[in-house]
Amino acid sequence: VQLQASGGGLVQAGGSLRFSCAASGLTFTNYAMGWFRQAPGEERKYVAGISKFGASIDYTDSAKGRFTISRDNAKNTMYLQMNRLKSEDTAIYYCAADSWLGTLAGPPGGVKYWGKGTLVTVSS
Repeated sequence: VQLQASGGGLVQAGGSLRFSCAASGLTFTNYAMGWFRQAPGEERKYVAGISKFGASIDYTDSAKGRFTISRDNAKNTMYLQMNRLKSEDTAIYYCAADSWLGTLAGPPGGVKYWGKGTLVTVSS
């Protein structure tokens, strides 16, 4: 299984970024997908998640209203649109997958598959 994330970078506060996570080596529709992030000196935390066919979506409070998670099952790809970025969004972002019902909401410890992180730096 490989999860390949792309789209990170440097952006000014108030700006936008869009992440993609391309999955291979798995049957994409068998997996809930999600995004987690790890800020400097902090633990990895849940950001947003989407169920296998997109019926369930949830966000951490800090992401609600600013971030939008989506998936295209025909392309085996998940996305995260991040708008109105803040300096506190600076972190390494990870895409993740597991064959759970629902989303990947919760602690990251039980999630089976991870992509390599992609760095987002929001300058104020």
